Amino acid sequence: MPTSYWKVRPYVLTGGRTRTRQHLLVHTLVSVPYYDAVFASGLLPESRSLYEQARKTRSVAELSAVCGMSLGVTRVVVDDLAATDRLQIHCDNYASPYDYRLLERLRDGLRQLA
Repeated sequence: MPTSYWKVRPYVLTGGRTRTRQHLLVHTLVSVPYYDAVFASGLLPESRSLYEQARKTRSVAELSAVCGMSLGVTRVVVDDLAATDRLQIHCDNYASPYDYRLLERLRDGLRQLA
């Protein structure tokens, strides 16, 4: 169920930042290796939502959709959580956007949706 926080401007959530420390693509996978409820309770609602949804390995795009946040804001918040070592970013080294492994992963994901 997407949650939208329409009263909070995106630049407030990101501290005005639009760039991340790491290059996060829409298909970059993210997960929480060890969930910490005490850490989660101290987060802002948007960050907590991302943190809790990432308990199951998901892509940045999936987290954006599930949490009802824009992709840019999601990238910055994911990057902030990764900087605390509470969130793991699974880096894929694709030679190009047309790498067959990436295309197969996209194809498999679309099949699951159908």
